[in-house]
Amino acid sequence: MLRPGLFFLFAGLGDTQHQDEAHLIKVAATLELLHKATLIHDDIIDDSPLRHGEITIQSKYGKDVAVYAGDLLFTVFFELLIETMNGSTLMQRNAAAMKKLLLGELGQMNTRYSRTQTITDYLKNINGKTAELFSLACLEGAHFGKAAPKVQQLAAQIGENIGIAFQIFDDILDYTSTAGTLKKPVLEDLAEGVYTSPLLFAYAEHPDSFEPLLQKEEKITTSEVKQVGQLVRKYGGTKSAVKLARTYTERASALIAELPVSPARTQIEKITSALLKRKF
Repeated sequence: MLRPGLFFLFAGLGDTQHQDEAHLIKVAATLELLHKATLIHDDIIDDSPLRHGEITIQSKYGKDVAVYAGDLLFTVFFELLIETMNGSTLMQRNAAAMKKLLLGELGQMNTRYSRTQTITDYLKNINGKTAELFSLACLEGAHFGKAAPKVQQLAAQIGENIGIAFQIFDDILDYTSTAGTLKKPVLEDLAEGVYTSPLLFAYAEHPDSFEPLLQKEEKITTSEVKQVGQLVRKYGGTKSAVKLARTYTERASALIAELPVSPARTQIEKITSALLKRKF
């Protein structure tokens, strides 16, 4: 419920005396439905057994049921969009956001097992597949909360930077946490050929150390995946990724400081700090 949570925080920047709470709840629900639908489909593609410590739909009921379950959530998402945004400029923004999200996922798939991809490629993909929905959540909160146009623009930018930092930190945890902490298999992305910032940073500095392992691509074994993880930590890949994430955290904080002074802004500052303040 992180995205709906951001939505309501940014709605607090608007005219709270004249907001339609029922309408706001429905708009917030569209964000969670879109997110959950994409997660169900992601788990099918990644063949993931767990999601947040729970057995995934595809693992429990099979890929066929999971595909239709994800599609069903998309239809409910569209129904709520029509009910809450028909005629609004945000209707078009939702379509554009969904397109960008899918292009981000396709971009990530296109770079699977690629050892020539760059941090720029990585950032472009996560800007679509993760940050766009964060940006949409913050923008919609400000818009439907009846905040000023400038505040809405800031909200979208803040959400984008929070989303990028959030995804980088999430990718770092894949190299620094245990399966028990993450509540999903560790190094799952690496095994699937999804090379995130910690690996990209380490590989760029020490390609010869990684090449014998990464050139195996989908034939890489579980023990070899663990070796890659050890090399990433040894060569400071996670530390470099933390620096990158903090760059976006600082950008988000600077933009938040431009919001009008209010109790809502104070809440946003506290929540953003808690969300993006990680120790590794």
